[in-house]
Amino acid sequence: MILKRNCFSIVVITLISFISLSAYAQKPEPRPLTRIEFLFDASQSMYAQWQSDTRFEIAKKLLSEMVDSLDKITNVEMALRVYGHTKKFPPQDCDDTRLEVPFGKNTAYQIKKRLSEIKPSGTTPIAQSLDQCGKDFPEDPARNIIILITDGIEECNGDPCAVSLMLQKKGIVLKPFVIGLGLSKDYKDVFNCVGNYFDATDEATFRTVFSVVISQALNNTTVQVNLLDEKHRPTETNVNMTFYDTYSGAIRYNFIHTMNSRGLPDTLLIDPLGTYDIVVHTIPPVRKDSNKIVAGKHNTIGIDCPQGDLYLKFDGISDYKNLQCIVRKKGQCQTLHVQPFNTTTRYLTGNYDLEVLCLPRMIIEDVNIAQSKTTTVQIPNPGMANFMMVSPGYGSIYQEKDNKLTWIYNLDENATRDNVLLQPGNYRVVFRPKNSKEAIYTIEKSFRIASGSGTTININK
Repeated sequence: MILKRNCFSIVVITLISFISLSAYAQKPEPRPLTRIEFLFDASQSMYAQWQSDTRFEIAKKLLSEMVDSLDKITNVEMALRVYGHTKKFPPQDCDDTRLEVPFGKNTAYQIKKRLSEIKPSGTTPIAQSLDQCGKDFPEDPARNIIILITDGIEECNGDPCAVSLMLQKKGIVLKPFVIGLGLSKDYKDVFNCVGNYFDATDEATFRTVFSVVISQALNNTTVQVNLLDEKHRPTETNVNMTFYDTYSGAIRYNFIHTMNSRGLPDTLLIDPLGTYDIVVHTIPPVRKDSNKIVAGKHNTIGIDCPQGDLYLKFDGISDYKNLQCIVRKKGQCQTLHVQPFNTTTRYLTGNYDLEVLCLPRMIIEDVNIAQSKTTTVQIPNPGMANFMMVSPGYGSIYQEKDNKLTWIYNLDENATRDNVLLQPGNYRVVFRPKNSKEAIYTIEKSFRIASGSGTTININK
């Protein structure tokens, strides 16, 4: 018998996370369908002796126990793909991989039957087999999991890490977990890129690891997100948080943060099969990438989100309707928010520039938003300019300041009347009737607008 160089036994396991029925007693939501594909090594080195039996018999026995346990869970479908069992080595056949049992419900019996019939004989095409697994999963949405059981490293010049990452980025499968039997530290580092690693040094530990995996799959994994203020206290709340899958970029969860009855950040139930990028939808948003969730434990994630409020108001009763203000970070051009007046909006602490969409537009720079405080910005009430024209024509309103004219507004060229709300200040209107074909008939009139009052401007020859 020819044994592979540096033989060892690894089990790559993508855990499934099922929330117990008691956790859903008050939220009767259907649990998502989970599909598990077992990728089983039947290459000739699996005949090697390992404590009480061969690697093949031990792995087959433990896998049979696992499928029996999972077969009882209603929202689980299982499949079996085997490699290294249809061709003898030598020669080496790197296409020796085959789907033996396709996905379906209650397939435990079929999987155990096929395992009892298989005889190890060939080589170890891990990367090729993983790639084929990606094609075995049905296209309808589910939590797709690959469980790879093997006693050796890649022997066909493939890159299992690259294939695993590709499958995750495409959203075909979730990140695997690796259980290594007698795996040296060197190979532990190699397989860390395939999935999360667990080490089992002997048969008893191997069985224990299987139990741990199943326990983690059946128990809740909890997450507490602490939204931290400037003193690093978890006081910020009432904002949506989006959890993205780090590898595929897919949206996995949305939670509006809240405090529980004890005044602590609420506990969330999260699928542990993945690493998450979290975006907290403050203004501007805060992002924290690559948050790893440890299965079966309470995970705490801290994100800096210090906030304060901005209140926009008028000076008394105003004639404005739906006046809005553009909010930008100080010195930046990107619009963060368009906030209506007479409203309060929460922003991250810091300095902002405001552009009030009145006539003329007002620029208010370097407005400071402080932790847990309300900053009030108040603008004067406008005045009403009532324009009366003898005939329709072409006209514009300009702000008159420091001996300069700045364009503000174009009059309605088809009307003989126009009413415009303007901020207090000095203005000039420039107008020419449509029926006057010479520029010499241009009319100019200066006027002043006072807060809360109206001014009539008669434009005639």
